[in-house]
Amino acid sequence: MYPARYWKKEGEFIRCELCPRKCIIPKGEVGFCRVRKNINGKLYSLVYGRPSSIGVDPIEKKPFYHFHPGTKTLSFATVGCNFRCKFCCNWEISQAEIDILPQKEVLPKEIVETAEKEKVQGIAYTYIEPTIFFEYALDTAKLAKPKGFYNVFVTNGYSMDKPLKDIKPFLDAVVIDFKGNNEDFYRKYSSAELKEVKKGALRYKKTNAHIEITNLIVPGLNDNLDELREFAKWVKDNFGNDTPYHILRYFPTYKMQKPAATPIEILKKVYNISKEEGLNYVYLGNINEEKYDNTYCPTCGELLIERRFMQTLKINLTKDNRCPKCGTKIPIIR
Repeated sequence: MYPARYWKKEGEFIRCELCPRKCIIPKGEVGFCRVRKNINGKLYSLVYGRPSSIGVDPIEKKPFYHFHPGTKTLSFATVGCNFRCKFCCNWEISQAEIDILPQKEVLPKEIVETAEKEKVQGIAYTYIEPTIFFEYALDTAKLAKPKGFYNVFVTNGYSMDKPLKDIKPFLDAVVIDFKGNNEDFYRKYSSAELKEVKKGALRYKKTNAHIEITNLIVPGLNDNLDELREFAKWVKDNFGNDTPYHILRYFPTYKMQKPAATPIEILKKVYNISKEEGLNYVYLGNINEEKYDNTYCPTCGELLIERRFMQTLKINLTKDNRCPKCGTKIPIIR
């Protein structure tokens, strides 16, 4: 156990202020995420220093396509989540109970030491929602930054202002994972509120971190093209037309064995309307088609970054990140 941050007393209860749920937690109980507990009137993190998963991944797997392409990250997570997605691909840990975690601690210093040993370029707080192990993530990020590592979050967007202000000096990039653009879908299939996800995404914008956005398309449930056109407009209006936008294919998993995987033709329709709305860098995830995985110059169509199976194979940019054919400045951090 580790003393949690971001809470206040309310009579006999504790109100957690880490995410928009703002759980009111009685003594001896945990919040919705199941990993923050009221013990004798104080809130504790039950997962600090207790990772469920640690591994080395290409940055493209997160997916980041415009942030240090071709580099590697040390990725880690605990258990727990502030969503209940019925289609979660990491449900074995996101929905797991605390008792599956090993008793041996891996403290932030040891995470950074492992990153040094593995010779990676950054640390990714991923696999589950990093907000729910925020104290662990923040302390790790503080140690990693001076060592020259970048820090990246892969998040569902359910975070509040104060935590993000605290991590702002140490956070370099964020992938915000959306699940369509339909409030009813969010409530029924993720037990969450889309409006709060959008508010959270705008909070991440204030950190000045590099942002990429994903959107999971589930056939027949959140694939309405008018809604998804509106979402592309929202991305453009709030984050700019150069924001990398990844449209992801759904596969049956966890509690959703139906419908079948998203037809690729639906994904291509979403791709086309997103481009029509002015987004310059749109990608299709989980289909492994060359056209939709590579980065092309939005001005002249030159192939700039070639990718296969979530790995960068070739970068065709000038030293100052311009298209070598027409000179267009490309928004990529290297």
